[in-house]
Amino acid sequence: MIMKKFLKIQMLAVLLAAFTLSACDSDEDDKVDEVMTNTIVDVAVGSDDFSVLVEAVTRVGLVDALADPNASLTVFAPTDAAFSALLTELGASSLDDISDELLTSVLLYHVLGEQMTATQLSDGYYSTLSAGPAEGLNLSLYKNGLMLNDRAEITTANVMADNGVIHVIDKVILPLSITGHAVANSSFSSLVAAVVKAELDETLASDDVRFTVFAPVNSAFDQLLTDLGVTLDDLTAEALSPILLYHVLDGVNPSSSVTAGYFPTLATAFEKNVSLGISTDDGVVLNGSSNVAVVDVVATNGVIHAIDEVLLQPNIVDVALSNPAFSILVEAVVKAELVDALSGDGPLTVFAPTNAAFEALFETLEVDGIADLDVTLLTSVLLSHVVSGNVVSGDLSSSSVPTLNTEKSIDVVVNGGVSLDGDINVVLADVQTKNGVIHVIDGVILP
Repeated sequence: MIMKKFLKIQMLAVLLAAFTLSACDSDEDDKVDEVMTNTIVDVAVGSDDFSVLVEAVTRVGLVDALADPNASLTVFAPTDAAFSALLTELGASSLDDISDELLTSVLLYHVLGEQMTATQLSDGYYSTLSAGPAEGLNLSLYKNGLMLNDRAEITTANVMADNGVIHVIDKVILPLSITGHAVANSSFSSLVAAVVKAELDETLASDDVRFTVFAPVNSAFDQLLTDLGVTLDDLTAEALSPILLYHVLDGVNPSSSVTAGYFPTLATAFEKNVSLGISTDDGVVLNGSSNVAVVDVVATNGVIHAIDEVLLQPNIVDVALSNPAFSILVEAVVKAELVDALSGDGPLTVFAPTNAAFEALFETLEVDGIADLDVTLLTSVLLSHVVSGNVVSGDLSSSSVPTLNTEKSIDVVVNGGVSLDGDINVVLADVQTKNGVIHVIDGVILP
């Protein structure tokens, strides 16, 4: 009996030992599998200053993205005090008064898709992770010194995490409209003053529209005012509005979609949208002289491209001068002393032959160029290309159209395309200017 009890005790001891050993092994396994992390989320959770930020990130489901160990992010992190100030600014009692969609957009507006320490963050524009007004475009954030969008200041930099870096800021940054971006960057202060004076600031701030704005910097306005011999105060709203509208295209046109050609602006002449000429041979150049210096500042309602010269609406002669494809036409117009006539108030319609069209004519006439043509004949030829009125392509019909050469009418045939006098084709229609419209043709009309 004693022996049986002893054996039972021994067996119990062995079982207990085995269980204890197994438990110890399990604890060791847990310790091996458990990896200590210090992600951006861990840093935020571990700080007393970011409780509202953590609440907001958790509510809209961004925790996993900000805790991704494979990510490399930069987060501009507003403190609790920053969120409190925002709620006061918005007249909201709590985050619950802000929709998930808006809150997500605002939070992602504080995040860059790559790790950038303070020394790596130079002044300029940065693409955030917040979605912009068109597919593939993210909203831009402007940094100048320690300031972001001229609103929030970086108070503590380079709080490092395993998957990026945090810079602490004292205000919540809000996404900006086109007007908002112009206001936030002092390089556009003259543009802002002009837009406000022309009462276009609310239009360019509206989220109901989508625009592309070619925005002149201050030095561009300074040069314009010097050339005009005036100050900004001397220009009325009525004078400024058509100038400013000539810098705006309808729709969102990022640099990746900009191509060479003529494009309608919001400025009008004879109830038609005045065209802006864009060339891409050596950078992006507008009307032959204004250079695009900064591209793709993405706002909530469009995109801004900064330019170094204020654009003025061109007349027919200006368009010809700014396009190398019309250099022979310009030479002819100068020789025939028709510059003033084609620069007047109009309206005029010009069928403009390209250089290739003139070169074909020279070969037929067996001459070297415009210099070999008689002025009287040249004037007659050029006036045969000009029609009275602002006749756009949609107004053309198959008919005989009188020209400013009283002895010449053009036989117009509209059949899919537009042909003149049988074998001359309109290859580009409706280049609208302030004193008329140009249709580009591939031949020279002869009297």
